[in-house]
Amino acid sequence: MKKRIIAWMAVSLFLAGFLSLFASSHPDGFEKAGEKAGYIERAEVLLAAPMPDYSIPGIGSWLSSSIPGIVGVLVTFAVFVFIGRRLGRKSK
Repeated sequence: MKKRIIAWMAVSLFLAGFLSLFASSHPDGFEKAGEKAGYIERAEVLLAAPMPDYSIPGIGSWLSSSIPGIVGVLVTFAVFVFIGRRLGRKSK
């Protein structure tokens, strides 16, 4: 990889890990609307979240909040690299 990509990746991972510590534990807009409309109690889960509420169950330290942010950056980067390589092959 180019040095520039590695540098941006390092900055992204640091920011994701650090800023995840400040994520709000309050409901987001969709949850709040569901509570007000009264359908949140009847909601069913289709897929279990691997990191519910942006934390890792069983880990009580600050890592429980930082790791989901870091994983999100890594997954997003992997998806875009995959898409870029697939599109790059088709255009040649």
